[in-house]
Amino acid sequence: MAGVPRRTALAVLGAGAVGLTGCGTPLDPRRDAGGIALTVAVNAISGGKNSEEAEWIEEWVIPRFVRAQRARGVDVRVDFAPSGVDDEQYKTKLALDLKARAAPDVMALDGIWLGEFAEAEYIRPLRDVVGGDFTEWPGWRQIDRRVQALARFEGRLYGIPAGTDARLLFYHKPLFRRAGLPEEWKPRSWEEILDAARRLKRLPGVVPLQINAGTPMGEATTMQGVLPLLTGAGGAVAKGDRWYGDTPALRAVLDFYRRVYRGGLGDPKLQQEAKGRDKSFAAFADGRLGILAEGDYFWRDVVAPKTGTSAMPHRDREVGYTLFPARTPGEALGGRDHVSLSGGGVHVLNPHTRHPQQAFELLTALHSAAALRAQLDGTAKITERDDVNAAVLDRDPMLRFAADDAMAVTVFRPPLAAYTEVSSALQEATAQVVSGTAPKRAAAAYGRRLQEVLGGSDRIID
Repeated sequence: MAGVPRRTALAVLGAGAVGLTGCGTPLDPRRDAGGIALTVAVNAISGGKNSEEAEWIEEWVIPRFVRAQRARGVDVRVDFAPSGVDDEQYKTKLALDLKARAAPDVMALDGIWLGEFAEAEYIRPLRDVVGGDFTEWPGWRQIDRRVQALARFEGRLYGIPAGTDARLLFYHKPLFRRAGLPEEWKPRSWEEILDAARRLKRLPGVVPLQINAGTPMGEATTMQGVLPLLTGAGGAVAKGDRWYGDTPALRAVLDFYRRVYRGGLGDPKLQQEAKGRDKSFAAFADGRLGILAEGDYFWRDVVAPKTGTSAMPHRDREVGYTLFPARTPGEALGGRDHVSLSGGGVHVLNPHTRHPQQAFELLTALHSAAALRAQLDGTAKITERDDVNAAVLDRDPMLRFAADDAMAVTVFRPPLAAYTEVSSALQEATAQVVSGTAPKRAAAAYGRRLQEVLGGSDRIID
């Protein structure tokens, strides 16, 4: 929908969208028969997608919330509306329901959708929904302002961040030993990354380096590749509500892709396959891939020794991790030597809920320290809360490194409505370079595509 303002893009969502489990409407008085009724929805379903999250909400959060409310004399019923579909289908259903004032009272959004939903006026700032008292929730003191940015649009809080993460470079230590590279690898520049990849190239059957590229990788291309590199070159994707186009920093990023994939340091075919990212995970676990740019999800869920989808029984001694370096020392945004990138979700309120106070209390119940510890269930993960992180991350040195070192130099994606289309345009630019287009031409094409996305050049900085 190039050139269409994002408010229009969401407003014209059609009736043919894939339906999810019905949520009911908070405006329907029949829902309140016998007391207050609330509904919470996330893209999770027991026995399917994000099963553990669904079971946590159904079996831990909701029963305790209901008991706590009843102890205060409030008769409340909470229904969980599960989904287990593609994120875009889930997003479309929420947008349609919000437009019809028929959405759940509390719902989960991907952080990059926040600006789009806010500009369409499908969601409202917390202050508008529940009043100024929302600032009195004690949990805000445990959520760093950088993390709170996940839930901000145009300076106003729309919800509570639902966890965060960090991007790193992972490397295969046994391959590094075979290539004569240090096991404690700390590259200080892009050139040092490429130098290591050239050493790894000497090993038969080994792909030296995987930096996600192309459109089949989707948002993974933007988050694991383009944006950390762009930040490392001193650039940014946006400033305020304006977008950077064909800039020297972007051309430097695309030239890095050229050197990797046209220089034989990466596998260009992986970037064209729908399952290419999963194949890169398997290749790393099997000792056929040397360096991989990924989020901490890779460590927690992919190569976890017992539960990973590409489990590595000796992960802790075979997998190294380090920060993304700037293109050259001190060249990264803000004069930094290293960078990272963070994302995450956000839980928001339906602005038309019949019970804003109870809905906000349900929202905060999802983000209590006790609830997050129960969700983790003995595992470690970077949460939105500093107190929970302090209690759980010390059991995992990699996640402690990500929370302390990577989060200290991280940036977040801009919460702007056009972001999803801008991200797609960046993915297209990398795909062109991997296929042989010169970086300057691909950057120029991105600039033209940006004009289409934004409906002109008024909001573009070159």
